[in-house]
Formats: sequence, structure tokens, C-alpha cells
Amino acid sequence: MTSRAPSPGAVRDEDVTILIATGTHRVNTPAELEQMVGADILRRYKVVNHDSRDQTSLVSVGDTSTGVPVYLNRLWVDADVRITTGFVEPHFFAGFSGGPKMVAPGLAGLATVLVLHDAQRIGHPNATWGITEGNPIHDDVREIARMTGVHFSVDVTLNRQQRITAVFAGDLFEEHRLACAAARHDAMQAVESPFDVVLTTNSGYPLDQNLYQAVKGLSAAAQVVTPGGTIVCAAECRDGLPSHGSYGQLLASQPTPEALLEMITAPGYSAPDQWQVQIQAQIQMKARVMIKTGCLTPAAVRAAHLEPIDDVAAAVDCVMRAAGPDARLCVLPQGPQTIPYLQPAS
Repeated sequence: MTSRAPSPGAVRDEDVTILIATGTHRVNTPAELEQMVGADILRRYKVVNHDSRDQTSLVSVGDTSTGVPVYLNRLWVDADVRITTGFVEPHFFAGFSGGPKMVAPGLAGLATVLVLHDAQRIGHPNATWGITEGNPIHDDVREIARMTGVHFSVDVTLNRQQRITAVFAGDLFEEHRLACAAARHDAMQAVESPFDVVLTTNSGYPLDQNLYQAVKGLSAAAQVVTPGGTIVCAAECRDGLPSHGSYGQLLASQPTPEALLEMITAPGYSAPDQWQVQIQAQIQMKARVMIKTGCLTPAAVRAAHLEPIDDVAAAVDCVMRAAGPDARLCVLPQGPQTIPYLQPAS
């Protein structure tokens, strides 16, 4: 059998690198990579997990106009053609996922993410679901993407069965703007007044693999819970807190959510995963939080400053009775994929 030489201008398999934009999360296992891209793709192309803590894999590309030091994956920076692929849904502090977030924090160094997700930015009122313009985090994210340039971008929106509902492709910022508008229309809903009790999830596997991720479902509920109300959450958490990262260590470092917020917002404080702990503590300052998990012990849930429950229906019934005969209940079966928000006053 003879082999045919590639035609002029053809892209050879060995010239393609697929970067997995892990951000500051752990790298994916070989089994996870195969599940993500398929065995054929994994065999044909170079697939690389980004590692935000591997200094040798990072290169500085300068600072943003707001002072974020930008370290990005060297393979990305050195590439002749840079293409992003992503999934756009509402995001609890960046406004929406996908698009420029694939560059940062997706391919950024830890030093970049620590500033990009610092207490001041996370605490900004515009660092929330559905807001990109004027959101200090997303404003920086867009600027970082422009620093290296993106030649082409593809984003999709998904339904609750994880099936593609629309595809957006072309210029990074234009296609992402259109994708965000579609996600806002499909996944966000205004309500007239807050609820005494909000029942939420983290949308099931794989999104509820750990308690860290379940904070997103809590944040969705917090948008419409009455101050002093109750959030009840169901999340499997098969990966625990998880054991990797600093989330669990930070939670254990202080006795209360108030103390956690005081620690994180202190001048000069900086630690990986502080953003998730800060948001969780902010939620707990607003509402009581009860959680049903399949894989965390009650002691582990209490150590995370949350209230463990065994029966979701019984817990909801109990808190609704305590809230009185006029209590209102909101149910978010898809958690962070169905975002309610209070209708602005006219």
C-alpha cells in the first residue's frame, strides 16, 4: 500500500495540539480525556492538559490595563493559529462561560487567576450571572484574550439533556455575544419577588461531582431567596469536597462563614480557590443552607459550614411550615443551568 503525500497547505495530524483548558482545576485522567474527545482523536492528535501550576509550561504576555499579570500556556501563545471551542451558559461570577474564558482562566497560570478572581473582583455587584460588560472579571477576561489573539472560535449552547441547541462560530467576541444572548433567553428567567425557600440542585452528573461545583447551584438559588430564607440543595458530590485543591482546607481554616469572609477580604490575602469559598460565605450570610449529598458524611458537610439533611422533601416541608402559611417556594431542578433573577423595579 502506498501513502500519499499531503497536499500543499494541508494540516498534518502532528501539527495539531488540542489543549484542555482546565484553568486551576486538576488535570484530566486518560480515561476522562478519552471520554471527552474520543479514542480516535486522542490517538491521532497531541492532547495536552493545561497545568496552571507548571511554571515551565507558562509564558508572560504582559499585564492588563487593570494590573492583572498575564501568564498563559506556552503552546497556546506560540501557536500559528489559535482556535477556541466552548460551551456557553450563565456563569455565577463571570457572567457567561465559553468564548474568551477558554483563554483565561482556561489556559492561564495560577498567578493570573489569583488576581483575576481576587476578593475585590468577586465581591463586585456586577460579578454575577448574566453580566459581562462592566463585570470586572469578564472585562479582564476579554482583554486577556485580545492580548494573544484568537483566529477563530466555536461555541455551543446545550439543553438539559446535554444536546446541542445552537452553534456559534466566527470572530470570538461577536459569536460569543450572540451565544450569550441565546443562553440568556433560554436559561434565565425574571421573577417578581423573592422566595422564602428555594430548592436547587447542581444539575446532576457531571456538574455535581463535588461540593466545590455545587456552590454554583447555591448561587443560582441565592439570586431569589429572601434574606434570612432557606436554600435546600441536592448534589451527589461523588468526588467529595474534592480532596484536591484548596477549597476544603480554606473552609476548615475558620469557624464560621463570617470569619471566612473576614479572612478572604483582608488586604493582601491570596489563596487558590478563595473565590469559591468567598461566594459560598456570601450566600450563607444571606440564607440558611441545607444540603443532601450521596457521598459526603454529615460531619464533612458540617465541616464545610453547611447543614446536612437526609430527606429533601422532609426538609422542604419543615422549613416551609416554619416560614408560615404564606411562604413561597421556588424549585430549580437544573440548578445553575436555570437562573432566576429579580425583575428590576420599574
